[in-house]
Amino acid sequence: MANAFPKGFLVGSSTAAYQVEGNNTNSDFWAEEQAEGSPYADKSGDAIDHYRLYREDIALMASLGLKAYRFSFEWARIEPAPGQYSRSAIEHYRGMLEACREYGLTPIVCMHHFSSPQWLMRYGGWGSPDVPERFARYCEFVFNELGSLIPYALTFNEINLPTMLRDIFTKIGFVAPVGIDVATWSAPEWRVDAARLCGTTVDNYVTFHMISDEAKIELLKEAHRKARETIKRISPHTQVGWSMALSDIQSVPGGEAAAAARWKLVFEQFVDAMDGDDFFGLQNYSREVYGPEGQVRPGEGAELTQMKYEYYPEALGLVIRKVARALSIPIIVTEHGVATDDDERRVEFIRRGLEGLQACIDDGIDVRGYMHWTAFDNFEWQAGYGMTFGLIAVDRATQERKPKESARYLGRIARNGGLPE
Repeated sequence: MANAFPKGFLVGSSTAAYQVEGNNTNSDFWAEEQAEGSPYADKSGDAIDHYRLYREDIALMASLGLKAYRFSFEWARIEPAPGQYSRSAIEHYRGMLEACREYGLTPIVCMHHFSSPQWLMRYGGWGSPDVPERFARYCEFVFNELGSLIPYALTFNEINLPTMLRDIFTKIGFVAPVGIDVATWSAPEWRVDAARLCGTTVDNYVTFHMISDEAKIELLKEAHRKARETIKRISPHTQVGWSMALSDIQSVPGGEAAAAARWKLVFEQFVDAMDGDDFFGLQNYSREVYGPEGQVRPGEGAELTQMKYEYYPEALGLVIRKVARALSIPIIVTEHGVATDDDERRVEFIRRGLEGLQACIDDGIDVRGYMHWTAFDNFEWQAGYGMTFGLIAVDRATQERKPKESARYLGRIARNGGLPE
């Protein structure tokens, strides 16, 4: 077929443990949800009960035709206290990996998708010099137990998101404004309460979303390097990388310098840490346009998603090309999706995004897979349950799964090994 993907190309969907499992009560995000005055629109609660229903969910994805599943392990479940590992949790994740094998889905495991153990906050969280070693020890335990079942691993999800969304995180109260000494910054009361719920004080409370200054970014890079070294030592066959959220950065006349600075901030400053990685996880949702006065908002009449991003599926192929010019390792699209109630627009988003991806492959760019965000309508962090990214709807009163046409469309692409003629 003219639009065939290369042999072995992976087509599937993605989830994050905290967003689907439910009741991750030992995670720092649970504390943030429960904190007095929290900016979170909802509490995650049972989420979509994927922790209990994973086997049925994996079977459903396979029945639709999908060939891969990117999901995460919850560090707070596996290591509920420092150096104490849960046999129950590790056997649960073993069950997920074995179910993937049984139903023919290639697993791509993310070791950390935003949420961290509450106990980590008592040690300074992601600002502690000990965090790279702590994270590596967690990876060591997991791969000693499960490494033979994991062909692909992401150490971290969207390591650049705190830099990408710093302005938004500042408004919410995640981080201090640029130029303000953290020692003198008055954190919002909800954050003080979240720290208390983690058993610490706000000066120690450094969540993953606060990694946007040079010192913490260097700690994150070191955590990635140590984790990669640990994983490869124990499980040499496992392909290791990390993922980044990348909008297509564009400019209009006069905005070239701003666009270049933005690309350096969200991508180029992280490239050195990828020396030794086996692949790169690319995640894209839209574009950003820069002019002489900074970012240019979408024009009047532009189609916006529920997240207020511009609906622009062509961004995927454009970002793949930019990344391929900077990296010599294979690319796997580990997230690409759209928050919309109109599933016809999701089908169109997938089609146009994959057309751009196919053109990249045709031009010789080494793209190995496409994981759609997300498998299920789920808990979208501080936005709660109002954002519908899923290929599969979930009635949270009954936990009934209802595949959308977009799920069947992507499943046909996976079965056929390429886009329809």
